Amino acid sequence: MTNTLHSGLVQLGAWFRGEIENEGPDNEALLRSAEAQNRWFTNAFVRDAMKANGEMLRVEVLEKWLGDYPELQGQREPKRIGLVLAGNLPMVGWHDVLCVLLTGHHAIVKCSSEDQVLIPAAIAALDSFSAEDVASRVEFVTGTLNDADAVIATGSANTNRYFEYYFRSLPKVLRSQRTSVAVLSGSESHEELQALGADVFQYFGLGCRSVTKLMLPRGFDLDRLFAAWVEWGYVAQNNKYANNYDYHKAVWLLNQEDLIENGFLLVKEDTGWVSPVGTLYYAWYDALDDVREELNAAADNLQCIATEIPESLKVTSVPTVPLGQSQKPNPWDYADGVDTLNFLLALSS
Repeated sequence: MTNTLHSGLVQLGAWFRGEIENEGPDNEALLRSAEAQNRWFTNAFVRDAMKANGEMLRVEVLEKWLGDYPELQGQREPKRIGLVLAGNLPMVGWHDVLCVLLTGHHAIVKCSSEDQVLIPAAIAALDSFSAEDVASRVEFVTGTLNDADAVIATGSANTNRYFEYYFRSLPKVLRSQRTSVAVLSGSESHEELQALGADVFQYFGLGCRSVTKLMLPRGFDLDRLFAAWVEWGYVAQNNKYANNYDYHKAVWLLNQEDLIENGFLLVKEDTGWVSPVGTLYYAWYDALDDVREELNAAADNLQCIATEIPESLKVTSVPTVPLGQSQKPNPWDYADGVDTLNFLLALSS
């Protein structure tokens, strides 16, 4: 990685964090354009996503992250890396683009049809901050990925079967749908339960780091959660969220399911891991040993575990984060546990 790119990325971090007047999350036209394309991309959540990406580009964070990869300082033959990006969250594929640029490769980017505004805007901003011609190393495409030397793609299980076949001759990283879970001990403070609300409601619960299931000690008072999450009631003002809430409420009532609701969230005991938008699953436990066993068995479906008791839980196969931090990954918190930088560096070794 060159010093000029490093400097440009630091400035881009300030752009992401809203520290440049009328730019990044302070650019109302950009936010309107993103939301017009995807109604899940509210101004508040786009700003949240941009700020999270900006935190990754602080000088001290970049140095800590990239210091583990001395190979970045060497010369490598650039490869053409095809990136098939998801569109469930604002800028969800940005980390892959960033990794390609850091390793000196060329990115062939196929944005999701639901997120074609924000990442091109970020590349344009980075290009303006860097002495390098960054834009020449990023090609946005809408059709097939031609002439790629390797691929990083994110999709559903069905889509990934297609990717496996279509890119069968290429080095690749394929990511599928995952979700996250929270494990409570019952001794959490009101403030910690408030923090958990961000893990559940931020981005309407659409991300792989969104908590869609709670593991609760038997007898836990669910009213504590509702009291802590009052501030998130505004999510029901989003038509898409409200439609999901109303639909699942009608279906579950018709099926005579036992559920609890507070006007913006349906809570149901369930063995599943991925609760639909507007809902949240929970399960009781009597012993943490049982929870540990269940989480380890489901590790391939889980992105992270939000909990204040990681030492007691001792789950080794899934990363843990404090309550309220699931949506704020560090750059070294690689999706699905696959080190993207190592994968890209190995292509030129």
